[in-house]
Amino acid sequence: MEFISVSVDGNIATVVLNRGKVNALTEELVDELKNWFEELSSDQKVKAVILTGTGKFFSFGFDIPHFMGHSKDQFTRYLTKFTDFYTDLFVFTKPVIAGLNGHTIAGGCMIATACDYRIMVTGKARISLNEITFGSSVFAGSVEMLKACVGLRNAESILCSGAMYSAEQALDLGLIQQIASEQDLLQHAERIAEDFASRDNRAFQSIKRLLRRPIAEEMKKREKASILEFVDIWYSRETREQIEKIKIRG
Repeated sequence: MEFISVSVDGNIATVVLNRGKVNALTEELVDELKNWFEELSSDQKVKAVILTGTGKFFSFGFDIPHFMGHSKDQFTRYLTKFTDFYTDLFVFTKPVIAGLNGHTIAGGCMIATACDYRIMVTGKARISLNEITFGSSVFAGSVEMLKACVGLRNAESILCSGAMYSAEQALDLGLIQQIASEQDLLQHAERIAEDFASRDNRAFQSIKRLLRRPIAEEMKKREKASILEFVDIWYSRETREQIEKIKIRG
């Protein structure tokens, strides 16, 4: 089953998450994302990419009920794919603009922080790395990407509080760079993508590599150990009891 639609208009590609009402992440969805971004990387016509979702959610994060029956080995395999994907996205050779059309939670927020530019709708939408609120940890890579966005002090506040931030609050923190109305989101995202696409791609790649490659290398050094620690916490009795209470609602 396909959970992603991709369209190309001129030199701008738009990748749309479309998995149910909340775009919850599964192994199949992550595989699809990986394959599409590999294809877009090699498409010389495409100069910039917009990543967005459908409905009121950019992404809820992991599809928790889906993973409840997974063994530790199966879940570890998924987490390895997920973290590999956001690391590849973080150093993707073309500009990626996240058009955050709605709630951007946990794993969804991690994907957003891997992008080059984030624009979010105003109103009821919230963005959060709320793992601590249900007894879960995060990953080494997600911490490094967050620090690159907001700095150490704000990263500590975001992760240790698990707070849900409005677009305006996220803008103040540096978690996003721009806000827009629901009606104007894609228009603004396209304008930003066109601006990026108009720049020399070789220069962009060089600058992005200089900025992000050292961070990505640090992410990779500690990612495996952080995944194993994440799994140990996720399968603990205390966290399991909290996770089982989570219901996904559109």
